[in-house]
Amino acid sequence: MHAYRSQTCADLNTDFVGRDVRLAGWVHRVRDHGGVLFIDLRDHFGMTQVICDPDSPVFDQVEKLRAEWCVRIDGTVKARAPELVNAKIPTGEIEVYARDIEVLGQARELPLQVFGDQEYPEETRLKYRYLDLRREKLHDNIVLRSNVVKDLRERMWAQEFNEYQTPIITASSPEGARDFLVPSRLHPGKFYALPQAPQQFKQLIMVSGFDKYFQIAPCFRDEDPRADRSPTDFYQLDLEMSFVEQQDVFDTIQPVIQGCFEKFGGGRPVDSVWPQISYADAALWYGTDKPDLRNPIKMQVVSDHFRGSGFAIFANLLEKDGTQIRAIPAPGGGSRKFCDRMNAFAQKEGLPGMGYIFWRDGENGVEAAGPLAKNIGPERTEAIRQQLGLGKGDAAFFLGGRPSDFERVAGRARVVIGEELGLTDLNRFAFAWIVDFPMYEADEETGKIDFSHNPFSMPQGGREALDGDPLEVLGYQYDLACNGYELVSGAIRNHRPDIMFKAFELAGYGEDEVRKRFGGMVNAFQYGAPPHGGCAAGIDRMVMLLADEQNIREVIMFPMNQRAEDLMMAAPSEPTGDQLRELGLRVLPRED
Repeated sequence: MHAYRSQTCADLNTDFVGRDVRLAGWVHRVRDHGGVLFIDLRDHFGMTQVICDPDSPVFDQVEKLRAEWCVRIDGTVKARAPELVNAKIPTGEIEVYARDIEVLGQARELPLQVFGDQEYPEETRLKYRYLDLRREKLHDNIVLRSNVVKDLRERMWAQEFNEYQTPIITASSPEGARDFLVPSRLHPGKFYALPQAPQQFKQLIMVSGFDKYFQIAPCFRDEDPRADRSPTDFYQLDLEMSFVEQQDVFDTIQPVIQGCFEKFGGGRPVDSVWPQISYADAALWYGTDKPDLRNPIKMQVVSDHFRGSGFAIFANLLEKDGTQIRAIPAPGGGSRKFCDRMNAFAQKEGLPGMGYIFWRDGENGVEAAGPLAKNIGPERTEAIRQQLGLGKGDAAFFLGGRPSDFERVAGRARVVIGEELGLTDLNRFAFAWIVDFPMYEADEETGKIDFSHNPFSMPQGGREALDGDPLEVLGYQYDLACNGYELVSGAIRNHRPDIMFKAFELAGYGEDEVRKRFGGMVNAFQYGAPPHGGCAAGIDRMVMLLADEQNIREVIMFPMNQRAEDLMMAAPSEPTGDQLRELGLRVLPRED
């Protein structure tokens, strides 16, 4: 017999009754039922109940067992009495009568319990992550992640993509976040960077004549943490294709993502129609470029109904350039109590408030109510109701000003309204491509033009598009949103040096600077670069959605905390003096 086990803790069933077996795993819990001891023995695969009575030769040893001791147990498989069968586990029809035991590893007093559903502070969970990972939900999440990665690989290979690995130590590149820099010992004063993404390398792979590339790629960004983002590193399904247009990329990645969600989504419906929504429309309708389409609410511009109206706040606001009034329909929200609650929500978000109108039964049919309705009169309120398609028992909320000042709050209000009124179908995966991103944006204070998205994207209209107003230039850039999260980001690449130089010139980068920072790619593009494009899907975020988790750290095996610290390994740590001298570095005290 094997030194540690003949079967796993998920293998045994009634076919094994009467057979001697050897199991190994962790003591999940020990129960004493009138002098008869029951051990729930757990390994990676499952759970088996072990029984030990005073007649067992190892009864005294079993009495000493404690939770999370690692043990090897020999015993005989017995059938449980029908009334004692546990239908919740695969091994619930049998138990193992213990005849021999070996303690492979004792456990100290536990800082967190593996058995049960107790809540512990995240700092405790991360410091003792190896114990936390033994808990069923987290353990299942990590196995799910592994299976998702395997599935993505198989789907990419099935579409005749090849998997290639790109360097981890490279040069700094402006991908939209801070680099992690790595000092060079052989070249004092110079630094490598950990790649924010394999962007330049995967484009060079296309120039090198490899038609379809993919990689499960680690990416490193020194970012501020959020619930849906790791502050240091993450993994993405990275892909690139030659001789393609935007739609080709969409047609390639959709069956990969959709198939994965159908396989691992726990039976939840997965939308097969993925609408393409312009960035401008997404901002207008949803207040975000990653809308949750499970929520049917679409915002609308209603400025004309307030121009010259009796509601002076909005009427005066609309006399200023660049302002508008936007309405958020709220079917079923037509009560003063709900309207007041949403107004308080807007105030908590930093706005003065949120105007509202709600409709109820009146003497002449549907009647508008609320302070706004009194100020603008029945004709205007009826026109608003008709435009929004609302009726009795419904409401609408209004925000005004420059869209950039209120859009994000409006988007969050839309989410809250949809959830509180039960309009959002939470048991579903809804996808949308967001397209036609602006290539550039202007700093509100300085007016300086800079890239708003990926700087390596091809502008729509090619070189000629760059001769007009930069803020009017759209790029062949696209994101895939799912349930309110950005899941995929990509672009058709700018493969022509003349267009690239002009695109960077508009953002304040001269040709010399471009050649210095991206010399490898610029030089390569002078030797027959093919049109190419691709995208990258965030694996951590995909698994977070599939596992129905709200925090991305619940699907990462060894995550950092919100301060970008690894509490288990005590990172980051201070370097030794010898290490600094070897690298030619000196650490200066931070100036507060």
